[in-house]
Amino acid sequence: MKAIIVDDNKMARATMIELAKKIKDLIVVGECKDAVEAYNLLREETVDLLLLDIEMPGMTGLDLIRNMGNKRPIIIFITSKKEYALEAFELNVADYLLKPAPVNRFIQAIDKAREILDSKKEEVTIGSDEFIFVRDSSIIRRLKLDSILFAEAMGDYVKLHTPERFYAIHSTLSAVEERLPPAKFIRIHRSYIVALSKIDSIQDGVLAINGKSLPVADSFRKKLNARMNVL
Repeated sequence: MKAIIVDDNKMARATMIELAKKIKDLIVVGECKDAVEAYNLLREETVDLLLLDIEMPGMTGLDLIRNMGNKRPIIIFITSKKEYALEAFELNVADYLLKPAPVNRFIQAIDKAREILDSKKEEVTIGSDEFIFVRDSSIIRRLKLDSILFAEAMGDYVKLHTPERFYAIHSTLSAVEERLPPAKFIRIHRSYIVALSKIDSIQDGVLAINGKSLPVADSFRKKLNARMNVL
């Protein structure tokens, strides 16, 4: 895994580099003293993992994630502040470590990131005939794209809802979004992607689809309205 370290404290960056050296397949390809520097570096360098502080001058680590959009690396927060944990996990980060991070806890976080990276590569793949393959427990099943109503983020899993049932896969919503054709699906919320053809109605920021009510976040509303070609 290729990683970038982002922390405004030089000693903290040095400590993370030493921790990273203990894991053979983890390669630190850059270190940044603030989130803006990291944002610019990520536009030039493709990495798998971001080891990220939260409170930094100019832009916080949370702001950096929000500005990266859907195509972002796996995120592990390493911070001295525990109060941001809930907000961080709502952004579907892999883990949240408090400084000074013990070696065993750091290794656990990297193992979790590795599992997520593997799931991005293996658990959801697009077929050539308008279907995807999903890993359902120990069985790999073929699922028609037209049968998917919406995808829902649930912690370390994503639920793919169909009219009959849902399939829970170990992945992130961003990873699933990358593998669903954008002509058919659209993100409406940090926790939901919907099939455009399955939308029944939208009213007061709530979208109805097959009897389910899903929230539409303000940040996604303009794009959704444009895609629906409302008259």
